[in-house]
Amino acid sequence: MYFLYSVLTAVAAVLLVPYWIVQGLRHGKYFSGLRERLGITYASIYKLPADRMDSIWLHAVSVGEVLSAVGLARRLKDQYPDRPLIVSTTTATGRKLARERIPFADAIIYFPLDWSFAVRRAFRFVRPALVVILETEIWPNFLRAAARDHVPVLFVGGRLSPRSFARYQKWFAVLGLVLRPFIARVLSQPAAFLMQTEEDAARLRALGAPPERVSVNGNLKYDLNPPADSPLAAWLETQVTERNRRPLVVAGSVVAGEEPLVLIAFGVFQGDHARSLLVLAPRKPECFDAAAEFIDESHRKFLRRSQLPLPAPASAAHPIAPADGAVPDDVSVILLDSIGELASLYRVADVVFVGGSLVPAGGHNILEPAAFGKIPIVGPHTENFAEITSRFAAAGAAIQTHSPEDVGVAWIHLLRNPARMQACGEVAKRLVEENRGATDRAFAAIASYLPPRAVAAAASPHGK
Repeated sequence: MYFLYSVLTAVAAVLLVPYWIVQGLRHGKYFSGLRERLGITYASIYKLPADRMDSIWLHAVSVGEVLSAVGLARRLKDQYPDRPLIVSTTTATGRKLARERIPFADAIIYFPLDWSFAVRRAFRFVRPALVVILETEIWPNFLRAAARDHVPVLFVGGRLSPRSFARYQKWFAVLGLVLRPFIARVLSQPAAFLMQTEEDAARLRALGAPPERVSVNGNLKYDLNPPADSPLAAWLETQVTERNRRPLVVAGSVVAGEEPLVLIAFGVFQGDHARSLLVLAPRKPECFDAAAEFIDESHRKFLRRSQLPLPAPASAAHPIAPADGAVPDDVSVILLDSIGELASLYRVADVVFVGGSLVPAGGHNILEPAAFGKIPIVGPHTENFAEITSRFAAAGAAIQTHSPEDVGVAWIHLLRNPARMQACGEVAKRLVEENRGATDRAFAAIASYLPPRAVAAAASPHGK
């Protein structure tokens, strides 16, 4: 079955070549780090000591996983300073953010494509004593290689959404006699699955994971430390206060096709607050230009973050600043065409929206604004964060809407009821604080799989 899986993935790759070429030429996707993804250039790029101890391999797919991995990565490096910490990502944006937020890692690499030759080369370079995978990326050839090398693999913060589970069930209905035993075999290879919720754990067991290896650990995203203030946040706070541009609306993690819906919501909101300012933050860099087109089509004046008179992040173009360094009165939207600056903006926002939820994309993390005491407004599609969203909504600490117009109305209602908004914001912040601790539990589980010699390193002066 592994051979058939490899053949099918190879055929799929060949069929997708035209798409990859187009996306690569347009957005720089997929070509980035291709030689790394094939396991060809690891050793020539990353110079690690030949006599190094077995590494700890931490895999975080993209931006969200990288952010939730920072605390765990720091804990691992502090407690095991003699072990190389290798962090892998799947996306270029995740890799960029990992370099910014986890600079103490010994190497930050692209995760190999799930073909046996690429996986074997990656294992030879990393030499892992342990692999920790954030959330639930199931790669059969990777897991088989780890099992052959007797390397334990732990899934931390695992989740399996109802939509993903339903997709598995559909395939089982068609190919169950072949596919179900294969999935069960693949899921029998990891050492442990530390899932976010009991619902996630139950779905994984139903797919065939050994029940004794599946437990509930909580969500590492609750343990995110609020980001340090950024030059952009400080500048924006000054602008909206001194130039009477409040309320400030921050719409974060907006996905492709959702931009016009956010602009509709903002149009409703502007009926009550004509001088308000919207920060529109697309989830992915390849959506920056499309978002700019949508804003232009809505007949609104806007500025890109890369045009602002501030230190430009690595992803920003050459700044073309407004003449006096201020937001012109006729500008109503700032397009956040950078990565890694969104979280700091939630602190200065008056109202927020968390994207991926007005279109069927499963939603994104509401905990970043909640940690600042902001009430997350979301659309109807929050399957990826269903448990968190329902918990916050039940406590009045989040508002789930059904349309872009409803989002605009929700913003208006919050600002018309400042006492309620403050009380609900405090509840949101308290819920974040009360649910912390997943990182500590994950670290304890990870430590139990490392050889005793590494545990002794925890007593070194570098430990905390």
